[in-house]
Amino acid sequence: MFRRGPDPFPDGGVENLNPGGLSFWELVREDFETHGRSFTPGFRALAVHRFGNLRMGIRPRALRIPFSLLYRFLHHRMIGRHRMELPYSAPIGRRVVLDTQHGIVISGFCRIGDDCRIRHNVTMGIRRLGETACPTLGRHVDVGVGAVILGGVHIGDGAVIQDNAVVLCDVPAGMLATGVPARIEPLPSDLTARHI
Repeated sequence: MFRRGPDPFPDGGVENLNPGGLSFWELVREDFETHGRSFTPGFRALAVHRFGNLRMGIRPRALRIPFSLLYRFLHHRMIGRHRMELPYSAPIGRRVVLDTQHGIVISGFCRIGDDCRIRHNVTMGIRRLGETACPTLGRHVDVGVGAVILGGVHIGDGAVIQDNAVVLCDVPAGMLATGVPARIEPLPSDLTARHI
């Protein structure tokens, strides 16, 4: 089946990181509504992520094994079919939209806040081998097609990451990151109007 490599997560992924206040099924239903009531690859990747976290609440560990095997199968299937890597150890907020058919890579150390939108071919992760610092997205962050966000940067609430931007620094709330490497600019009114 799948060979297990070294665990990349410092805490070993030992807890359920799904948002509190909703059951698993309520959370999946909310994600389904957020994705336009459609079984898109983005919705399915998020559902697999939610399931991966749900299983971490199963005790004792021996009872969790079949669910872990199922999670691994589904997770690797999403990577193989849609090139979408969203490990369960990355905390994902509510009403997040993975607006894509393929090509999202998010490291297990990243954090994504509520109401964010992430488009295809986005990469979020470490800046150099051997590091663990990864991006944190606040609420209502809009990440454009092909954007790359690397290192322990913080993207503030309501910020917009322009298509193909390479973000290596913090982006304050309500600002626009554009270019390679990204420069920070005020958010134009036309982007604010179509923002989440």
